[in-house]
Amino acid sequence: MDARTGAKFWSSVLTGSFPAFVLLQGSLYAAYGTESPFLPSFLGERGLSAGEIGAVLAAGTLMRLAAGPVAGHLADRYDATRAVLGFAAAAAGVISFAYLAGYGFWPLMLVSVLHASAIAALAPLSDALALTAAEREGTFSYGWVRGAGSAAFVLGTLASGLLVARAGLASIIVSSGVLFLAMAVATSRVPAAHPREQQASLGLGGIRALLALGPFRRMLVVAALVIGSHALNDGFAVILWREAGISPSTISLLWSESVTSEVFVFVLAGPWLLSRLTTAQAAMLAAGVGALRWTVLASTASVPVLAIVQLTHGLTFALLHLANMRLIASVVPERLAATAQTLYGTLGLGVASAVLTSLGGLLYGRLGAGAFWVMAGLCALALPLAVGLRNGRT
Repeated sequence: MDARTGAKFWSSVLTGSFPAFVLLQGSLYAAYGTESPFLPSFLGERGLSAGEIGAVLAAGTLMRLAAGPVAGHLADRYDATRAVLGFAAAAAGVISFAYLAGYGFWPLMLVSVLHASAIAALAPLSDALALTAAEREGTFSYGWVRGAGSAAFVLGTLASGLLVARAGLASIIVSSGVLFLAMAVATSRVPAAHPREQQASLGLGGIRALLALGPFRRMLVVAALVIGSHALNDGFAVILWREAGISPSTISLLWSESVTSEVFVFVLAGPWLLSRLTTAQAAMLAAGVGALRWTVLASTASVPVLAIVQLTHGLTFALLHLANMRLIASVVPERLAATAQTLYGTLGLGVASAVLTSLGGLLYGRLGAGAFWVMAGLCALALPLAVGLRNGRT
């Protein structure tokens, strides 16, 4: 495009809802990145044993898995996705500060469960609004917004280290609480979905209607297999590399590579690929590259080889996530959009990751690096299922 056309295009992007969605997703994932690395240490500083920390974190995970679909159902039933999201973000911010008053197991358990119930649907409902706005406005891609979130997560993680060094572990609670409140403010700046005709209570019937959609049901299984297979990498790759004698600085670079590739695919490569591939083809590409990636990790700890394979993270995670978002927009009725997003986050991602993280610990204890062969097998199993995902090239 020429300079005038380009200027007009970027003007339409910047004057639309895109900046508000960047602030929304950026504050959300920066809050996650600030809090998650050091929360276990904070709980330990507040008097919890290792076993009690595990119990508190596990309870939070279970609450998120239960509360997410409930929030999605409420958003769809009352046609109030933005309102539910804003309330949940504000609640997450306020409840975060309650950690500062908590000492001992039961008070911190209570705060953790309440906080988990508030944050459960933040990402799915944010995705639902961003996806709708991107489709409606046509001036930006959903991947741009999600890529900004991934970049913010990295920045939040880096900032948390500096904050802890300067101000102690309590600083992550303050910063994440402020960021969740900033997200609540940003929610008021993004457009709501178009009002729909009054719907009867969706209840369990809405969930049954979604699970009756063959492509949606198949997508959940493919996501559980391929994205779920990342759980072993997230939990044990660093342990594997340290046992192989790789230095912490090199491990940090390898990890940064994967996040950089994720942002690159979300913002640039993913939208370009999805303009040329069907959803089924994109899912098959993600599953095939995933099988290759885990095969390499099972076979070698050579740093040059790992440096290459880490770049595939954008394809194994970000590309599949973008393809799944396109499928949801294509096959799910608008009145069930929020419920679909929370089911995807709960069943396709949350439950699968939790189960495979637990299973991964057992596999790694028995097989070491060989545990990645099992993850490669899960991706290979997803290939024939991905063939059945139907969608256009839009």
